[in-house]
Order: sequence, then structure tokens, then C-alpha cells
Amino acid sequence: MKPWVVPDWIRTALLTLRPPGKKTVSEWADEYRVLSLAESSKPGPWRTDYMPYLREIMDAFSDPEVEEIGVVKATQEGGTEAILNMMGSAICQDPGPMLVVYPQKELAERISEHRIRPMIMNCKELKKRFDESSKRLDLNFSGGVNIGIVGANSPSDLASFPIRYVFLDEEDKYPVQAGKEASPAKLAMERQKTYPANKKTVRVSTPVFESGPTWKNWLKADTQMECFVKCPNCGASWTFQFRQLRWPEGSSPDQARKEAFYVCEECGCLISDAEKNEMVRHCEWKPVKTNGSRRRIAFRLNAFYSPLLRFGDIAAEFLDDKDQPELLQNFINSWLGEPFKEVERELDADRLLAERQSNFEKLVVPPGTVMLTGGVDVQRKCFYWVVRAWRANMTSYNIAHGQAFTWNEIEEVMNAEYRDKRNSRFQVNLCAVDSGDQTDDVYDFCAVNREWAVPVKGSSNRMITKYRPSVIDRDGISKGMTLLMVDTDYYKDMIFSRILRDEEEGGWFVFHGCDPEYAEMITAEQKVISRVRGHLVSHWEQKSTGAANHYLDCEVYAACAADVFGIRTLRANQARREQSEAVPPERQPNLMPEPSGIEEKRTYGGKSFRRRRWR
Repeated sequence: MKPWVVPDWIRTALLTLRPPGKKTVSEWADEYRVLSLAESSKPGPWRTDYMPYLREIMDAFSDPEVEEIGVVKATQEGGTEAILNMMGSAICQDPGPMLVVYPQKELAERISEHRIRPMIMNCKELKKRFDESSKRLDLNFSGGVNIGIVGANSPSDLASFPIRYVFLDEEDKYPVQAGKEASPAKLAMERQKTYPANKKTVRVSTPVFESGPTWKNWLKADTQMECFVKCPNCGASWTFQFRQLRWPEGSSPDQARKEAFYVCEECGCLISDAEKNEMVRHCEWKPVKTNGSRRRIAFRLNAFYSPLLRFGDIAAEFLDDKDQPELLQNFINSWLGEPFKEVERELDADRLLAERQSNFEKLVVPPGTVMLTGGVDVQRKCFYWVVRAWRANMTSYNIAHGQAFTWNEIEEVMNAEYRDKRNSRFQVNLCAVDSGDQTDDVYDFCAVNREWAVPVKGSSNRMITKYRPSVIDRDGISKGMTLLMVDTDYYKDMIFSRILRDEEEGGWFVFHGCDPEYAEMITAEQKVISRVRGHLVSHWEQKSTGAANHYLDCEVYAACAADVFGIRTLRANQARREQSEAVPPERQPNLMPEPSGIEEKRTYGGKSFRRRRWR
């Protein structure tokens, strides 16, 4: 009697229904993956320890909680190898149909021929499952596994049979649309609908612009991971940052390649290339932002972690590229793993303090002043405020700024008497108060102080006019009061352009001995050029995430208040200029009622406000 032979369809069904293997991706790769000389400069068995930062990235693929993995990286960091290891592990341990997407079909063909097929033929576990009659871009394995390899520029290849595993390589280089259809990534991921419980998506790319999918996916991830290393001297844990890379001043690229070193941001010790490699071998991924879920997890790497690069290589590349915008963009994208932002305008705090300090001390009103304006930035726990003096030619001086914690303190500084060297008295003519936070309180405060205070709100988009008045439509004492919408980008442009001018030309200055904290906040933003919906757009943004810019906002509001009060139409009296005698400006009837010298107290909604008018 002949033994019973298991039919192929039963064998296929059993292979499909078997439980996933117990090995993580990195364990599978260490046991089965073999690199050929055509694939790597270090042929032989795969060793995750050579690129230890890939371990947690690859093993996230084995985590049942993880549905989407994003990798924001520099080039040559092993991203493609990580994808290949995930594919191989899935074929052997948890099979399912796969789709691998590359920017162009031609690139897909090359990678299939020179990377994917060599991996299969050099790995005995994959080779024994592989159908060698498979087409170049359509690979078949026993167990019902099919790998479709497509280009993002071929929409017909992106929308056919159901897919469990989707691998998107260099997504930022995909065309915006696949023909007349949606984005290639969207089309590919649409095919996972039949696998809602166990689908996996892997998105590995070097970022190009902030508006690109790679950076957007990083920002939207449930958990953002960064790779931390420990200083060999003090044991502090941090991530490699380009700002800590040093080389001798005036070095050529070749000199920097030989002499560059890294400086610990905690203890200031010098770190060599040998120490760097040892630090990377013991690196640890830590979440830098999380909402508690790992469903969408993202990892971020720069070139410092690569075992193939030394500190000097990075420094030399920067010196070669820094003066050419197109090469600088490549350095930022491909070496730092960051999206490119073309900086149109910026200023640092040291330069501001060195070049923009006037000869006038704090609280001293400069001669020729025709008005004072104020600006208040309202935060949840405190207020930041500034008082700025204006001459008729729009030269202006910050004469005071600070932090307050109550509305009464704001009243004090905005109703205080400020004097010039001749002892002439000045008060703030108009103060613009930010209403973006604590809106109701701001409206009430401005309502009972409307002779010198006006609520404002910054616009997130450029406006046709510098500011636009609207009417507050709500019950209470602020009903019918004016609210100003302010084009904040316009006033930031104005401030930074006037920083470059002299006193005779409408320059912008701070008082002598101005504090560094104020200067840091004034220079906390830079004007960058970004690509939005295919167009290049200039806009102001903070230099680094979380950088405080409160005093800059205050100065924007103070500048707007000067416009509202008529600074552009005023002309100083020639005799007063010649005598350098400042006369307190009269409050204009249409904007500011005549001061009565009366101190009043008002109560509204359980809040007490005190109003003091200057006689």
C-alpha cells in the first residue's frame, strides 16, 4: 500500500495557517541572512551588531501592537537592509502577500535584480521556498506568498490584489500623484483593507521638505523614537547633534576631515571616532514623544550613527556644501536626516546685543520721542510685556520689558510715567494685548481700559492689510469693542528689516544693558522658504521646537499699536528736534479720550480692574 501523500493545496493551507515564528526580525537575520560581495563591502553572515541601531527598528516589525513603522534617516544607514530583513522574516515565519514600492519602476527593477534576488539565493530558508520561475517584479514563494515590486510612477501596479505587508522605500521621492489618482503611498496602503487586524506598513525615507510625507508622518506618529548614546566621560545620555561637531577655525575640508571631533553637550569633553563607535554599539532607543500607543511608531537617525563615517567625513562634507544652496540641501537631507528649510532671514541674539543697543539706559525715554506703545503676550500662567518709544521717522527703542503674573501688574507698567533726561513725562498711548489665550479675560480687561488698551489676534495667514479691525460680538462689557486681526509675518518682516537701519533711517533698538533672555526671544524665529502644495512659500517659524518667542510677539503687537495710533503720519516739530526736547504727545480724540487724572475701580464678573489715566 502506498503511503498517503499530502496534496499541495493542503500543504499550502497548513503553511498559511500556522502561527507566526518566535524569532524577532533581528534574530532571524542573524541566524539566516548571508550577504554576498555584490550586496555589501562586508560579505558573510549578517550581524545586527555591526549596525546595532537597526535592531529595535527591525524588531518593531515583530511587535503585534505596531501597525506602521516610519524611519526618518540619513542615507547609507541600512534602511533598505532593514526592509529586506523584515521581508525575509515574514516569508519564513508569518507569510502574507507583500508590496514593495520604489520611486521609479526602473529603480524597482534594479533593486529586485541586485538586492532582493541575491538575498533570496544566499539564504537557504528563503531559497527553498522561492519559485525560481518568478518574474523580475513578481516573486512567488511556497505558502501563498507573493511579492510585488513596483515603481510609484506606475499607478496600475499599485491597485490590484490585496496586500498584508506594504514597504515604502524613499517615499519623499515619490511623485505627488500616481497619474490622475491619489498619492502612490495612499494607493498602496488602500490594498491592506482586507487585513485590518494584522497588516504592517513600513515607511523608510530620507526627508526632503517639511511638507513631504516623511516628516509629516514623523510628526503624526503615536511614538517618536530617537537613538541615545552615553558620553564616555560623564555618562550623560544624548543624541548626536551637528551643532556639537567641532573643527579648527578656518580649516579646509581636508583639514577638517583629519581634525574634527565631537564635544559632549553636558561636560564639554572631546570625543574621538573610536569612542563614537563604542558609544553606538551600546546605543538605546528612547521615546521623545508619545501618546501611550505604539500603533504608529517612528524612528529618527542622522549620519553620526553610521559605522562607515567618521566625524571628519561629516565636517568635510559640510564645508564642501555650505556655500551652495543645492549642495547644502543635500547635506541637510542626506547627512543630517532633516527636512530642508531655506533660510531667507535670521539673526542671532549675540549680534542683536552687539549691534542694536542704544546709548539710553532702561526706562529712559530717548529725545525726539512722539509716542509710546506697548505689547502684551498672554500665556496661560503669566504675561510678557514690552514698552517701545517711537520717533516720527519710525526709529524706535525698547525702553522696558518684563514678565507679569496679574492684570494689575500690566495696568501698572502701561500706566506708569516714563521720563526722558529733561524729566518730561510720557505714558503708553496704546497697548495691544494678545487675545489668543484667556480670550474672555483679555476682552474684559481691554473693555474697562479701552482708552489705552486694544485686543489683538495674530493671523496664521498673510493678509491684504497690516491689520484688520473687526467687532467683538458677544454679551458683556466688551460687546461692540474693536478687535484687531494682525498680520504677524508683516510686522516680523518690518522689525527685522529695521534692525539693519541706522537711527536716522528708522532703526530698531534696545536699551543699553539689555538682557540676553530678551535677545534670545527676539531672535527665536527665522524666515524660511518651504514647499506648500507644490509652491515655494516664505514664512516665519521658530528655529527649534519649543523655543520661546514671547518678547518677539510683544514687539509685533507694539509695532501694530504704533501703526494704529498714527506713527506713519506724524512729523516731529523741527524746533523740538533741534532742541532735543521731547514733549508728551497729545492723545488723539478718535483713538484716546482726554486723560482726566481720575483713578477708577470697576468690577465685572467677579474681577476687579483699576484704571489710572495720566493727567
